[in-house]
Amino acid sequence: MRVIDMECNVPKGASAAPESPAAEAAAPERPAGYGMANYARIFRSRREGSDPRPDTEMDAYVKLLDRVGIVRAVPFGTTNDEAAELLRDYPDRFIGLARISGLHGMRGVRELEHRVREQKFAALGVSALVDGIPASDRRYYPLYAKAVELDIPVRIYSSMNYATDRPYDLGHPRHLDQVAIDFPELTLIGGLGGWPWVNEMVALVRRHPKLHLDTSAHRAKYLGQRGSGWEMLLQFGNTLIQDKVLVGLSAGLVGQPHETLIEEYMALPLKDTVKEKWLYRNAARVFRLE
Repeated sequence: MRVIDMECNVPKGASAAPESPAAEAAAPERPAGYGMANYARIFRSRREGSDPRPDTEMDAYVKLLDRVGIVRAVPFGTTNDEAAELLRDYPDRFIGLARISGLHGMRGVRELEHRVREQKFAALGVSALVDGIPASDRRYYPLYAKAVELDIPVRIYSSMNYATDRPYDLGHPRHLDQVAIDFPELTLIGGLGGWPWVNEMVALVRRHPKLHLDTSAHRAKYLGQRGSGWEMLLQFGNTLIQDKVLVGLSAGLVGQPHETLIEEYMALPLKDTVKEKWLYRNAARVFRLE
């Protein structure tokens, strides 16, 4: 089975962390573990001293991806400059997602155009969690308009966040609805599946023809677990929205081997043809790889 991984923790590069455009400098002193630091309490992979990126050589890592059937992957935990190096060194392996802040105005729009036209990035990524503003905020709209012009998809953070210094529902799927209404030509991917508002995410994917979702940051074995809240995704993902679901393995975040995570998807109660769509064909179509 071929796989396109929407969230892949690549080996360590020159930079220790993704770019963080949201201003934190003027923040008042807070208790330990407050704000984004709360993620270290929620996820073992983010606890003090840990690093979700594999400690291996890049060539060896690419061979590992080959071995498990991952034909393309979206790097996660990298700066745009690091991702550009990966695209240059491994042009047929990685998918460039240009992560741009809505707070950067026209500087961000110009960066997006440069990343796509000059460095072969294939998509825009925006994060309400990082920026502290929802995806429907007008400050993102110049980026969305440029994405339409460049004819690339936009992946939008769409899930609850655990940062205790900002609203928990910044990434609520309802914000995707307004974006899809205002930009009907724009291909959208709701990242992280909309959890815990899965039903609303599924309904919106059904409602808007160019809206998709990905499963990054969640293990497939829980998607199929009764009472997990993912029941509607399994039901409609096997039928009415089977062409709209993309898979993110997030191996570094969940701390499991790629093989295990792929096996969990293969074990889901989905039709074999649907498993192939989720794991490969839907993303291949969205990113025009075939």
